[in-house]
Amino acid sequence: MVEMLGLLLIFMIIGAVIAIETKNLLSSVISVGAVGFGLSIAFLMLRAPDIAITQVVVEVLCLVILIRATISRDVTGISCDREFFAVVCAAVFLIAIFLFGIKALLALPEFGTPVMLLIKSAPTNTYISEGLKQTGAANIVSAILLDYRAYDTLGEATVLFTAILGGLAILRRKAKKEVTQIVEDKE
Repeated sequence: MVEMLGLLLIFMIIGAVIAIETKNLLSSVISVGAVGFGLSIAFLMLRAPDIAITQVVVEVLCLVILIRATISRDVTGISCDREFFAVVCAAVFLIAIFLFGIKALLALPEFGTPVMLLIKSAPTNTYISEGLKQTGAANIVSAILLDYRAYDTLGEATVLFTAILGGLAILRRKAKKEVTQIVEDKE
């Protein structure tokens, strides 16, 4: 698994360098998206599915926002004479993402197998055995969410709400401009 994470890290570094060095804004946004989805695959491989899901949601919202902003600023036509190297790099990129995703899914335990049985030192074992005694909560779910993982839960909720508000702000601004143009045209 360490080798796969190393390869994934190299993939993400290459994607970040491409995002910085390319002159086409849309290619840069796509490369940033590939880095973000690579990060979510890394979270899956590290057995952190909650963080992987949060990363995917934030990544999709950010990509929608960035693509919308990019398309409005960078209008380019599609030409028939594409560079061979660019097409090969894109194909390799897509195949690498696909292979890492398949590898991450195959590394997951069988559905229904509790992770706490696979890893004896998992924090869940401590939460279940000593959670109610240590926290004094009425139930174990409240103890875990509000006592043991309060900052993590707050951070995830903050990231999600910030991404949604950012998306709404960018998408609403364009719609507001279109409404004012329609009102001006009627006058």
